[in-house]
Amino acid sequence: MAPHSSSSDTGSSSPDAALKAALRSSALAARDALDPAARLDASARIVRALLALPELAEVRLVGAYWPIRSEVDPRPAAEALLARGQAVALPHVTPEGLVFREWRAGDALVAGRFGLSEPDPSLPPVEPDALIVPLAAFDRDGQRIGYGRGYYDGAIARLSVRRPVLTVGVGFSVQAVERVPAEPHDRPLQFVITETGVIRFDRTS
Repeated sequence: MAPHSSSSDTGSSSPDAALKAALRSSALAARDALDPAARLDASARIVRALLALPELAEVRLVGAYWPIRSEVDPRPAAEALLARGQAVALPHVTPEGLVFREWRAGDALVAGRFGLSEPDPSLPPVEPDALIVPLAAFDRDGQRIGYGRGYYDGAIARLSVRRPVLTVGVGFSVQAVERVPAEPHDRPLQFVITETGVIRFDRTS
């Protein structure tokens, strides 16, 4: 439940924000309750599906994240992306939002806000072509709930100004909810990958 993966709402007191908070709490409890061995196996399945995604294979620089608590662990995917010649960046939480900085295998990370592990803040910012997005909950329309601070919605909006950015949410199937109440600032995902497979959303309409 890392705040770096923050959310689809920005702390407003609207009914939608209250509903999101309840859905977030329930989905994260379900994620936390997964058997550790089952979670590890599910995370490995997600990584395999992620690496097999043709759209991800076509991009140069992929924004990943460093997991905490019971999140899907994308680190094996990040290492595999590097091994096949793609670049990887990690997010740094700043007062202005997420700033991505390139990461290479073996690079030391620094302690960031909320107990996060982040890239060296002295490294120059980069703009990923794709984002692997952690989540608290998701629905079958590709709407996502994060952790309530709007970091990823802001990053997706900012990165999309100049060119389309591929967005791939990763989570466990127990985090699915019937409907996420979408707000104007929310940025729906193009894919969600769980241990049961890849869900693709049509964003052409």
